[in-house]
Amino acid sequence: MITKEIHAATTTPLALLEPSRTAWDAFVQAHPHGNLLQQSHWGELKAGFGWRVRHLAVCDGHGALLAGAQLLLRSRYGLSLAYTPRGPLFASAPAVNHLLLNGIIRVARRARAIFLRLEPPLLEHDPQADGFHTWLLLQGLHPAATIQPRSSIHVDLNQPEASLLANCSKGHRADIRRAERNGVHVRVGSSSDLGTFQAIMEATGQRAGFAVHSAAYYQTAWQRFQPQARLLLAELNGQTVAAHLVFADAHAGLYLYSGAAEAGLRSGANHLLAWEAMRWARSLGCSYYDLWGIPDALGRAVAAPDPATHAALEATAATDPLQGVYRFKKGFGGSVVRYLPAYDHVLLPPLYALALRSM
Repeated sequence: MITKEIHAATTTPLALLEPSRTAWDAFVQAHPHGNLLQQSHWGELKAGFGWRVRHLAVCDGHGALLAGAQLLLRSRYGLSLAYTPRGPLFASAPAVNHLLLNGIIRVARRARAIFLRLEPPLLEHDPQADGFHTWLLLQGLHPAATIQPRSSIHVDLNQPEASLLANCSKGHRADIRRAERNGVHVRVGSSSDLGTFQAIMEATGQRAGFAVHSAAYYQTAWQRFQPQARLLLAELNGQTVAAHLVFADAHAGLYLYSGAAEAGLRSGANHLLAWEAMRWARSLGCSYYDLWGIPDALGRAVAAPDPATHAALEATAATDPLQGVYRFKKGFGGSVVRYLPAYDHVLLPPLYALALRSM
């Protein structure tokens, strides 16, 4: 437990503390920018794979949490890295945020962190984004590359299902219907299907050239987030040809892990799975479906100052390894969005450049 500190500069007493898991998750659930990566389940997932987890929060005199952060710490050679994935969750009051930031920095310093990386979950077009960006710079932090994808596609789920389908591209609608017509069947998987999911992921990773997590990681992720995690399997002629492991928080459905065999790609199974995942997230009351990473140049292009810059950024995106993924995701009718950058507070300057290279 962190010792409570009273902030004398405000009329309302403020205290910095480590909340219970129940109180923390209730705060994340209620916060307008609360997200999956700030939930305690995500911290528990990471704790099983080399990270230490701390929760820090600022509360008022009545015990209500006002701002907070799930902080991940990873140690090596007596030093550590400190990171808040899609956090902190700030308040609107500067005094609250000052107290939280100072507390996070103090914990990171005591853990002998080389640097602290914050990753505020604010989109660039959010009305608060410019204010928080300026405030963080004034606190001595500087912009850095995000660890989570900075650019994504968000599909609005606050619409009738018929409209959601109609907003998909003509090609995607055709692929969804073709998969159904050709006998692709989607079912909800259980723990006994995680081995099949792992095999699909490994085959996809080898074909597409990306790393996959261990079977233990996917199993833990699926277990920790129940019932807000769903394993969807697409089967054709008795064989699993594609699979998605998707999640939901209070605001969004999240497309995090997926793979497909060649037969799954040819049959449109991936399109059908994504459609079913969006329907599931919508049924839970999610406001949008986050299709996760796309080339960041496309996120930058949204705010390009002129057509020439926009065209140049699109040309850059065309050479990005995620361009093929983007073509798949953009067909679901969402909007390209971009988050604020990450922000680093350097604690051991002589080692900072070396730590960045090791990452």
